[in-house]
Amino acid sequence: MDNISFEELLDQTLKEIKIGQTVTGSIININSQGEVFVDLGYKADGIIPKSEFSYNQEDNPADFVKVGDKITATVIKLNDGVGNVLLSAKKLNLKVAKEEFENKVKNNEIFTEKVTSVSDKGLVVDYRGIRIFIPLSLSGIPRSEKPESYKGKKVSFRVTEYDEENRKIIGSIKVVLEEEKKANEDKFWNNIEVGKMYKGIVTSLSSYGAFVDIDGIQGLLHISGMTWERDKKPSDIVQVGQEIGVKVQEFDKENKRVKLEYDKKGPNPWEIFVENYNVNDVVTVKVVKFMPFGAFVRMDNGIEGLVHISQISERRIANPDEVLEIGQVVNAKIINIDLDNKKVELSIREIEGTSSEITEENL
Repeated sequence: MDNISFEELLDQTLKEIKIGQTVTGSIININSQGEVFVDLGYKADGIIPKSEFSYNQEDNPADFVKVGDKITATVIKLNDGVGNVLLSAKKLNLKVAKEEFENKVKNNEIFTEKVTSVSDKGLVVDYRGIRIFIPLSLSGIPRSEKPESYKGKKVSFRVTEYDEENRKIIGSIKVVLEEEKKANEDKFWNNIEVGKMYKGIVTSLSSYGAFVDIDGIQGLLHISGMTWERDKKPSDIVQVGQEIGVKVQEFDKENKRVKLEYDKKGPNPWEIFVENYNVNDVVTVKVVKFMPFGAFVRMDNGIEGLVHISQISERRIANPDEVLEIGQVVNAKIINIDLDNKKVELSIREIEGTSSEITEENL
């Protein structure tokens, strides 16, 4: 105050400000309500309410200006009711916003803004007072979702058409989604390797397996990669929409194909069988299938073996069902293990007379 001359004080006292006038001053405070206080060199300070700072009501003045900055605004009222000059910076800030917007469009930048309204034709977003229309065809909204649910949400888009003269600005969310998908695909195929683990979502089931989505990549989970049991169906193991862990079994980068294995498939029962059983061991088995040449039986670890018709009974029989029934539980002796072909041959005849002692509960 001591450094201000009498002439300067007199100028401030006599300075006139009119409604509609454009004034420039220094920001002296920005409060928690987003109100900007300005030193105009006048007998009263100016105030820019948050609602008059930008056409976008989501804008926080503190994100764009700070104390000490010069700011230009238009006088709305000489007295806001508490002694301040009421100012508006919206129109002038819109000019700055327009320049920023045009630079972003020129540089093909991605915008992330809030959806302000939704119609049956598309979405409307606002960039600091600039209206951008995103047609439903460019919205990337799945048919299963309602466009109305996007109101108030932030979306990322690029401006694909800018016609200033006709005030037509078109945006596309779809193009951004496609770019992200392409980036994810490139990252996946550049880093894939056999044995690598992923989390994925089951998208569909078929008789031979399931398709699993891994960040936009569709992989095949064949039934052989889901379970060691031969009589299981894909729907017995996983469901559409389920998140599961999978491992890369094999892949073809050129044709963009990947074969997967379920992380809950478990260890190979054949390897466990070889470690724990030998020829001449007696095991408990269940009859699961008849063929003209014999009966297939399943051991308690899921391994299936063949009891040839000549090894079913001491007496001569023409068909396995003369002695056995499907689901029957019996004792059998391992008489051969073919490691190369993963086959087991068993004999009931060699321990005949014990089968009647075995029941379903013993299995």
